[in-house]
Amino acid sequence: MFPFFRLFKDVALASRQPDFQSLTDTHISRHICWPHDLDVFLELNNGRALTLYDLGRTAMAQRAGLLAVLRRESWALTMAGSSVRYRRRVRAFERFEVRSRAVCWDDKFTYVEQSMWKRNGECASHVLFRSAVTDKKGIVVPQRVLAALGQDVTSPPMPDWIRAWITAEATRPWPPMQDA
Repeated sequence: MFPFFRLFKDVALASRQPDFQSLTDTHISRHICWPHDLDVFLELNNGRALTLYDLGRTAMAQRAGLLAVLRRESWALTMAGSSVRYRRRVRAFERFEVRSRAVCWDDKFTYVEQSMWKRNGECASHVLFRSAVTDKKGIVVPQRVLAALGQDVTSPPMPDWIRAWITAEATRPWPPMQDA
């Protein structure tokens, strides 16, 4: 089940924090790995980790003013791709923080970087999301979203590692191959 109470808590906390000065500011949210977040190996389930990243992105969107724009315009957010690295276990009752930031955007998508950090300073996981704002007709281009936010900014330079991921994703077959 989606952790709605956590979501409401995180958005409420974000609404009491200062608005972002830049669209690429970092939002930090703090979490605890609860027993219902665990897998059979008694560590944070990888699917739940992605859900906790959802919470961080939603709170980040609150601080950027995006949630109000989504409501006003009847738009939605969607994920169009992701790449995750898991490097350290997060165990039951362990505290950690999620750092979320928009890195850059192109003519269709915004690239969001998120990471989970343990209290000892180790990075447990890192994810890159290709995200989009959508309406009934499809993708809303980032420039239109920026205009709705009252922003007139250009994207920061796209890092090489994100450009390489986009290039690699373009070679991936879609739809995937099916065995006969």
